[in-house]
Amino acid sequence: MIRRPNWILTGTLAGCLMLAGAAGAGPAHALEIKRMTLGNGATLLVSENHQLPMVTVAIALDAGSRHDPPGKAGLAMLTAQCVNQGTRELSATAFDEKVDFMGSSLFVSAEHDYATAGFTALKKYEKDSLGLLAGILSSPGLRDADIDRKRAEQIAGIKAAEEEPGFIAAVAFAKGLYGDTPYGHPTTGTSDSVAKLSNEDVRNFYRDYYRLGSAVIAVAGDVDAGEVKALLEKSLPGPGGAVAAQPQPSVPALAPGLDIKLIDRNVQQANVMLGFIGIARSNPDYYKIQVMNYILGGGVFASRLMKTVRSKAGLAYHVSSIFDARKFPGPFAVVLQTKNQSANEAIKMVLQQMRQMQESPVSDAELDNARKFLVGSFPLKIDRQEQIADFMLEVELYGLGLEYAEHYPKLIESVTKQDVLEVSRKYLHPDDALLVVVANQHDAALNAAMLSQTAAGAGGGK
Repeated sequence: MIRRPNWILTGTLAGCLMLAGAAGAGPAHALEIKRMTLGNGATLLVSENHQLPMVTVAIALDAGSRHDPPGKAGLAMLTAQCVNQGTRELSATAFDEKVDFMGSSLFVSAEHDYATAGFTALKKYEKDSLGLLAGILSSPGLRDADIDRKRAEQIAGIKAAEEEPGFIAAVAFAKGLYGDTPYGHPTTGTSDSVAKLSNEDVRNFYRDYYRLGSAVIAVAGDVDAGEVKALLEKSLPGPGGAVAAQPQPSVPALAPGLDIKLIDRNVQQANVMLGFIGIARSNPDYYKIQVMNYILGGGVFASRLMKTVRSKAGLAYHVSSIFDARKFPGPFAVVLQTKNQSANEAIKMVLQQMRQMQESPVSDAELDNARKFLVGSFPLKIDRQEQIADFMLEVELYGLGLEYAEHYPKLIESVTKQDVLEVSRKYLHPDDALLVVVANQHDAALNAAMLSQTAAGAGGGK
């Protein structure tokens, strides 16, 4: 999913474990999308809605942190922050003043897979806002002073985040799963890696990856598709060419059994991440997994993890699970916080619930509730103009089809109890998982033998 999160948490799973929507929402409505190709090679998607005099433009560029060169973690994020610091003609201050005068919201950011840029503006400022966006994408200033300032800001943000046990756990978890491959570091990089990035590194990354021939452009709101295409052809010629396709990296295999990594911190609560490598967004079992994970831990208070670990045992205020599906197989993780002294029991219960998902079918009520929620909450994901633009990017980037909004409910409703059982057995791996625990290790006293035995289960479960 294309997101616009707080940048310092972009590289952590903690920021992903929030479920939007409500079960009482109405059925999804057809979303009319027009697809075109610009002269520079970019793909253009337009959704017209003339109810409000507002326009949103969102552009996805193949410039995410998976392109960070070895030893240069955080470069994609730093480049995105620097691209947004004015053009060759406009200083960062003058650029910001123009944006503020129009009341527009203009952004450039980077996630693991893609960099995104765009704006939301009043219709009367559409051309001016697009001109500013085109300027920073086609000829950003990338001045030494601006790069130096943004580098210092990024380092300061990372150092602040490194004081948070959840961030520490997420960084160790990604490193443990992916090693030195593209998903193995947070999008922000580390304070050490960012400090070593040169100004020329930023300029080179922009030159290599901010190529509009690879871009997907989504426009939503009070626009005419033909007019906006003509406007983009004029305003956004941009750098030519496309970014070469990146092959799927080979990631290191986890050690057999439960791989436990303990990080000692003087904290009152243990921060736990348990998981393994999951799926890519293109996986045909994606919708079955969505239903399965909702029942396991994605359904907040309706999930088995929440009902057992929180409500029944009282061991955690919040516990949840997610399959973070990306361009390449992303991580699956269960995340929870619990008192140091109850860490063993909470982790044991999580492993047991994963095993139970594999050993017997879910109930009719669980399946029905999961399908109703996922279908009913779907319209809320395209409820606002910015969400529609982001949704169109996702549709194009992952080849979902222009009628995806209509097809999604059918894909979810077709999932059966047998489907849930089969994907639980195929994609849940409690016996070959990574466990990261940031805690006061003296108080937590993790029982590795007991947890490993629980993870192995009785009879295998698969």
